[in-house]
Amino acid sequence: MSMNVGTNYTNYSANYTKADAAVQVKAKSDTATDKAKKSNSEDGVIYDRSGAKVDNSTYSITKMSASDRAAIVSQLKSAAEQRENQLISLVQKTLSGQAGAYGKATGDDIWKTLAGGNFTVDAATKAQAQNDIGEDGYWGVKQTSQRLFDFACALAGDDVDKMKEMQKAMEKGFKLATQAWGKELPSICSDTINAANNLFEDYYRSKETV
Repeated sequence: MSMNVGTNYTNYSANYTKADAAVQVKAKSDTATDKAKKSNSEDGVIYDRSGAKVDNSTYSITKMSASDRAAIVSQLKSAAEQRENQLISLVQKTLSGQAGAYGKATGDDIWKTLAGGNFTVDAATKAQAQNDIGEDGYWGVKQTSQRLFDFACALAGDDVDKMKEMQKAMEKGFKLATQAWGKELPSICSDTINAANNLFEDYYRSKETV
């Protein structure tokens, strides 16, 4: 009995000593690591896991040259113009498609002229067009205005000022679509733009601080 106890105690003591030594080694290692991190942070440099140096110092726009700043401003303006042109183009195409569906559903003469003069709509096509411009149809006011607004949101990135720019671009697209149509667009198109504007106004109100 005593022999086993002594042996077990010896084994336990040896294991404990090894474990304690390992803890002490780790503590020294951690201390060295902390010192290295502190030294690096004071120098404005840190190391990532790969060991590469990473500049952690505060970046200042004043370090850029005038030409560099001008180039960035130019790029931002170009990007803004591109976003606006994308929405203008989408509005034109969307309203033209909506007006075309309206023409098929109602037999609008201007649509026949644009389609080539002798174009006739069969009963099935007319019935489908009537469904499409209905309240819940793809070319209806609700769905079409929502698509225009959603695309504007995607381009603006939830930025109120950019959303206002997108709203102006939408209005411009509406005017260009009207010019391309040759006369006033069908009332469904103006109703769609009004509905989209309401969505914009709802968005602005949601961003107001109380």
